[in-house]
Parts: sequence; C-alpha cells; structure tokens
Amino acid sequence: MNNMSRRQVLGAMLATTMISGRAMAQTQKKIRIGLPTKTYWPTTIAEAAVDQKLFTKEGIEAELTVYRGGAECFEALAAGAADMIEHAPSAAAAGFTRGVKSKVVAKAAMGQFGWQLMVPAKSKLEVKDLAGKKVAITSAGSGSDMLALWAMKDRGIEFNRVPVGGGGIVPNLLSGNVDAAVVYSPLSFQIKKSGEARSLIDFSSAVPSHVAGGWIVSDKFIQSNPETVQKALNALYGGLAFMRANRDAAVKLIAKLYEMPEDIAAEEYENTILKLEVDGSMNGPDIEKNVQLGLDLSRLSGMKDLAAAHDIVSAQFKPVPTKF
Repeated sequence: MNNMSRRQVLGAMLATTMISGRAMAQTQKKIRIGLPTKTYWPTTIAEAAVDQKLFTKEGIEAELTVYRGGAECFEALAAGAADMIEHAPSAAAAGFTRGVKSKVVAKAAMGQFGWQLMVPAKSKLEVKDLAGKKVAITSAGSGSDMLALWAMKDRGIEFNRVPVGGGGIVPNLLSGNVDAAVVYSPLSFQIKKSGEARSLIDFSSAVPSHVAGGWIVSDKFIQSNPETVQKALNALYGGLAFMRANRDAAVKLIAKLYEMPEDIAAEEYENTILKLEVDGSMNGPDIEKNVQLGLDLSRLSGMKDLAAAHDIVSAQFKPVPTKF
C-alpha cells in the first residue's frame, strides 16, 4: 500500500509538472520586432532589453530582425513578417490609406536626434549647391527619405535621392559615389569626429519638435495579442531605463554593437539615448497634435494620401519599464 501510495503521489506530481509545463508554454508568447537598421538607437534599446533578459522576465520571446531601412521595416509589418516595428508615424498613416492598418502604440523620440545632412570633409558643396546632385538615403519611404524631402522643400532645391541601404550610407558618401547623404547617429557623430565629413543640416534642431519615431504594431496583432504588446513595450522601455541608469555599461554596449570607439559611443549616448522618451504613453492632450505635426511635415516633404493622427494613434498601452 505504501509503494502504491508513493507511485500515486509520484504520478500525480509528474502529471502536475507536465500540466504546468504546458501552461507555461501556452503563456510564453513570441513577438517579431523589426528594426530599421543596425547602427540605430531602436536596435540599441532592443539589444539592451535582450542583454538584460527583460523580454524573458516579461514571459515572452522577442525575435529581432534588422532591415535595410524604415521602408523595408514597414513592408515587413504589412506582409505579416513583423508584429512590431520602430518607425515614423507617417509610415502608419501612409499604410492606413492603402489598407495596411497599424497603430503607433508608444512614442519613442520627439526629434531626429543625431540625423544630419552631410558631405565629405573636402567637399566645397553647401546646401544650395546640391541641386541636381546625388544624395544617399537608406530607402524610399524611410526616415532618411522623409528628411531628404523635407530639406528639398525647406531649402527650395531639387536633388536626386539614391537609396543605398543603412549599411551603404557612409561607404557611398566617403567613396564619392554620392555627393551628400542623410546620415543617422551614431554614424554621423563618428564620421564628423574623425574629420571625414561635415554637416550641412542638423535635423534635430532644424526640424520642429514632433513625434518623430514610435513603436508601431499591426491592428491584427493588437487585437489578438494585447498582453504580448504590453509586455514587449515594458521590456523595451526597461532596456532604455537600464541604459539611462548605467552610462558605462550603455556606452560599452553601443561600442560593441556598432564596432566603434567608446568616445563615439559616448556621443551617441549623450546626444540620442538620453533624449529619447522615457514615458512612451500615447495618452495626453498634445499627443495627436504632435503626431499630426509630424504628418504635416511629411506632407510638406512630398508624402501624399496620409491618414489623420487619430486614425493611427492607440492609447491602449502605457509602457511600465521592466525592472532590470
């Protein structure tokens, strides 16, 4: 009887363990996060969250994919290859009118920090001289494309935008394949400090403040996996919180990810990471106004058929940074 009792107890324990395991597997959710390019702050934050195991702490699995630019990133969202991406709200607004429904669920940046229109250091060109010249962007419809279009509209010139991918921006600029380039941080800091290039326009100060970047999720994924969206945002903003609270570790992470000297990584930290939005909430009286301002800027730069801010903003989520 004692042996039988022990077998029954062990059997019950095994069954309970198996049930618990299945329950954990069922609650373990996966989210595919698309990132515009490798050497860019959304990738830094997502990698920091992975490094600190913040997605795991939230009970979800995050699959990170780096694309060649923001446009390709949004194409992945539209095709169902990504669930969440970081991009400008104008991408969601353009997609909305074409049947691709998505929402900006958290604001991330209120400016194009570190973005600059640059020429090689030896170039004699100024902004007015770029008329008819070749200017590198990552891809058509990307953040760099939007800034290039804005520069043309703002300065009253026309130049040729040449898509070269995120990894091709600096090589094409320095090799002379293009006359200028819209360069994002920390690459802009790196080639400026090395003396290889100089800045013609600093977009962080030239363009009025607005919601320039945010985390965008497809309507379908929001409806089917709202808890996973919330947990992913918690982890991402936890990654940002970790970086802000641990300067040395953050600088080392940036230097490692981007294979650059720590002094350049420190500039990225000071001029970009510390300026990002720590609250991410899309609640508040000025949210739609600031999103709409960004959409209006996109229209000025040539984008057409954009939905209104209220069509692409979701106040359903409020990031609660995961503790590291």
